Amino acid sequence: MASTYPSPSPTTSTNPVDQGGAIKIAALHPDIIHTHILTRLDGPTLASAACASSDLHALASSDDLWRDICAATWPSISHPRVTQLVSTFPAGHRSFYSDSFPALDHVISPDCFDPDRSKELISAVDIYYRDRLVFSRVKETETASEWFHCSPFLVDLVDQKESLPAPIKHVGEDQVWLKHLEENLTLNWILIDPMGKRAANLSSRRPVSVQRHWLTGEIQFRFATIMNRCRSGKYVQCGMVVTCGGKEGGEMHVKEVSMHLEDMEGRHLNGKESLIVLGSAINGGKRKKFGNGEEGKERFEEYLEMKREWREKKQRRERALDFVCILTGVSIFVSFWSFILFR
Repeated sequence: MASTYPSPSPTTSTNPVDQGGAIKIAALHPDIIHTHILTRLDGPTLASAACASSDLHALASSDDLWRDICAATWPSISHPRVTQLVSTFPAGHRSFYSDSFPALDHVISPDCFDPDRSKELISAVDIYYRDRLVFSRVKETETASEWFHCSPFLVDLVDQKESLPAPIKHVGEDQVWLKHLEENLTLNWILIDPMGKRAANLSSRRPVSVQRHWLTGEIQFRFATIMNRCRSGKYVQCGMVVTCGGKEGGEMHVKEVSMHLEDMEGRHLNGKESLIVLGSAINGGKRKKFGNGEEGKERFEEYLEMKREWREKKQRRERALDFVCILTGVSIFVSFWSFILFR
């Protein structure tokens, strides 16, 4: 059967050996490059290889390579619904990877997302503990109804009575164990816009905070991405919460995996407000290389500091307004009695 991969460009030199005696990569058959070299590369390395030459670019653009990389990185996208959606992206799985692998930085689109154009959002979620898959699920969220637009936005992947076993055991002292969990648990929450054929990974990858409930003993992991609210100059926290329970020394269970959006006042955004923020981020958000895992936590701490400063400024304004109201009331009272007594 004839090869399905492109042959080397006719402009490539016919000499298979360079001056140092090494065989040029262009001399290798495309099937060998594809099967024995490119299939061994991860996503960033494959993307770099595609920039080396036009021949490698043609080979590295093969959708089956990117499909395998995406499935290995995010097992949830093997779901039939997600597979069908990704096939409609401009460059298939390569487009999906370029959207979802980098960290979401901030919104650069000058236009706000129109919530009326969205019919649904697809969540593809994967949780890993020490590179071992703990949880993988896909959730479709209908976004067209008036009920969704007016209700607080919440995507909950685990039913109330559901409890999923996780290969995590309580070892060591509490603080040491919580630090261990913070360093070894990772979350990928990819949100897909089927209409716009775009996707974004909304998670900070590693938790921005890990807390143990003093009464129930449940562990709550918070992941967060801070987004700027369209045309308002204010920020919004896209928070993802993973709650695990279990007895000390035993295996833990995943009891909650959810996402919501809240503003700087701590108010949960409704569906319509959330669609504008999320749609603008997915379709107009700037992506950047994911760093050492601490960037998300640092950004979250900066956000908490901004919230504290904003709250203090609001309280000062309210105190000043109260003082003006009291002063005005006293002035009216004094003026009234002065008029009565001295007329």
